Amino acid sequence: MSRKPALKRGNSARPRKPGLLLWLARAAAVPVLAWMLGLIWFSLTLPGPAPMSVKSDGVVVLTGGAGRFRRGLAVVEAGAARRMLVSGVGEKTSRRQLAAAFGVATKRLRSTDLGYEAVDTRSNAEETARWVARYKFTSIRLVTSASHMRRARLELSRVLPASVAVLPDAVPSEPKAPGLAFEYSKWLLRRGALLAGAA
Repeated sequence: MSRKPALKRGNSARPRKPGLLLWLARAAAVPVLAWMLGLIWFSLTLPGPAPMSVKSDGVVVLTGGAGRFRRGLAVVEAGAARRMLVSGVGEKTSRRQLAAAFGVATKRLRSTDLGYEAVDTRSNAEETARWVARYKFTSIRLVTSASHMRRARLELSRVLPASVAVLPDAVPSEPKAPGLAFEYSKWLLRRGALLAGAA
């Protein structure tokens, strides 16, 4: 009795289901895509300078970028704010030294307060809150870079009373892509931490 020849499997075999690695790749692509879309939104909606016609009780300048101090000084001298806080100044820096560094007369800083306690954006906000409470201000103008503005405002919203109005006044800049992505990521992580209940 002869055996029947075994049938060979042709191309009609069922396709294999996607493997675990493919599913993991697809799952990882979702947050990456969301991050990229968020970065595009972040870069396209960077704030700009606020008009000098809008007045505030005080102006807060966060150190760390070109043009911020001069912008704050211009705001005070234009009458758009009564006092200025420069937050994050080195502990040994005096008004005289600050004026000399920017080539302005010391008397132009007579309504300027120097904040020595801040070392990062979070402590900038805490220092600002104490300054606002000291002078009983109900409105401030916030001067920092465009890419830093959202994170700075986020920290201020954590410590300032809701009754205090914050006017964003971004110093024009041209941030490079890596720096912009880094700042966006820091804002995103900090926002997530605050939503989760972190201080």
